[in-house]
Amino acid sequence: MYKGLRTWILLLVFHTLTVAVWARRERRNVLFIIADDLRTSLGCYGDSLVKSPNIDQLASKSQVFLNAYAQQSVCAPSRTSMLTSRRPDTTRLYDFKSYWRVHSGNYTTMPQYFKSKGYLTLSVGKVFHPGIASNHSDDYPYSWSIPAYHPASFTYEKKKMCKGEDGKLHANLLCAVNVTQQPGGTLPDMESTDEAVRLLKSRASDDNPFFLAVGFHKPHIPFRIPQEYLSLYPIEEITLAPDPDVPKLLPPVAYNPWTDVRRRDDVQKLNISFPYGPIPKDFQRRIRQHYYAAVSYMDAQVGRLLSALDELRLANSTVVVFTSDHGWSLGEHGEWAKYSNFDVVTRVPLMFYVPGVTSHRNWRGESTFPYIDAFNQSQHSFNNDKVIKNMVDLVDVFPTVSDLAGLRAPKHCPEVSFQEELCTEGNSRAHTFQRPERREKAEAVSFSQYPRPADTPQENSDLPDLKDIRIMGYSLRTWDYRYTLWLGFNPNTFQVNVSDVHAGELYMLASDPGQDNNIYSDGDHGVMMTKMTRLPPTVSLQMRMKLQLLYLSAGRKRKA
Repeated sequence: MYKGLRTWILLLVFHTLTVAVWARRERRNVLFIIADDLRTSLGCYGDSLVKSPNIDQLASKSQVFLNAYAQQSVCAPSRTSMLTSRRPDTTRLYDFKSYWRVHSGNYTTMPQYFKSKGYLTLSVGKVFHPGIASNHSDDYPYSWSIPAYHPASFTYEKKKMCKGEDGKLHANLLCAVNVTQQPGGTLPDMESTDEAVRLLKSRASDDNPFFLAVGFHKPHIPFRIPQEYLSLYPIEEITLAPDPDVPKLLPPVAYNPWTDVRRRDDVQKLNISFPYGPIPKDFQRRIRQHYYAAVSYMDAQVGRLLSALDELRLANSTVVVFTSDHGWSLGEHGEWAKYSNFDVVTRVPLMFYVPGVTSHRNWRGESTFPYIDAFNQSQHSFNNDKVIKNMVDLVDVFPTVSDLAGLRAPKHCPEVSFQEELCTEGNSRAHTFQRPERREKAEAVSFSQYPRPADTPQENSDLPDLKDIRIMGYSLRTWDYRYTLWLGFNPNTFQVNVSDVHAGELYMLASDPGQDNNIYSDGDHGVMMTKMTRLPPTVSLQMRMKLQLLYLSAGRKRKA
């Protein structure tokens, strides 16, 4: 009897180890969800006003990265950077007018990598930025198994679809609509959800793995959303940004004059002076109200998508990623767009649901992602100890998803990688899913950048064409500081001049989390730059800035 029991135990252990090894090699499906212009205004990120119950529910069953940052806070450069896992100085895409495969290098994208490993890769909505930035094809056939889907109703997004107080239609910023009166009786994100659900149904009985990317257009402007979502946010409950004024010591080159917002019909009527004129406070509240309503509308589409994944019994075999291309200013620093290096526009939500890892697999038929109606049950309590507070970058997404799905992450890129088709400038964060975060890592640094045409705000400061870029703002985010240098840039050679310093910013986050008090000192910087001349020219810009920040922060500690 003892021998029989011992044999049974050994067989059980062998079976368990075999299953564990198989699980590590298991190829999971991937559902990659990306929102447009979504800052961390979500319940799971501590926002007490927003109603985002479906994303909060996903976060409760995911590993959540609380400090994830985009590499450039504008759509095409950020999306290209994330999907290739190369930083903007490698893609050389700082505007909307180049295709990286022609412009810089034939870099392999995340969906292309999955496709090469036998995955069916599918794109719905705004994943790559449309237009020349993705070769007018969303990078098909490189990245996708079939042509990408775009909702037909998006053709009306920039047209006069918003009813004004005069009863006429306008191209407004604020555009809450009666959906039944819109062309086709629908809106782009509703159509994208319908198509994504249809594709999921087509994969439910197929054993071949899939990579489905779904890009939602909201909360991108214009705020063309179902009007009923405004009722979730009574205007009397909407507060203004805590720091609505332009910081006194903000270098003019750092300010973004939000020209695309100014062009909207309803904003033009306000006759706001360029570049620093403030928006009237009552209109500020309405912008913030519409942004939050757009977030809740997008959250409902995420809920529809996840509940379909659930009902099709795919939640036990699918990694779900949720993120955004960058954030958005809602009056902070007197700004109303993206286009800068502040946290509010570079910090994004990032979470990974991994069945059996971040949440127990549900074998009992219970619902993993039941749809939550914000109008009836607006709150979902976010209760999750699987959070990572240390800084990560969106270039980390590609290698992390690869590891989590059961593929091997691409190797790290060499210092110069223009000839390397497949490599990553990020880091896989898959190891963090198995061990809890124990401390703040001083070496955890995020790196972002933004181009400018001149030292002072211009009409094209928000989105200069490559030929007009004269200054590049490089920004380091650590636990204690955000440090930014605005350096001379040559758009013909793509070279930055590290000794041509136009301006600097230094914010001490413990006492200034909103980054409103610039403590950068020209005097300190002059001494530091003298010391930096001893560094060999081969030292990377990132390393130079890390060393500079160490010097500046040590100097402040000595003075204190």
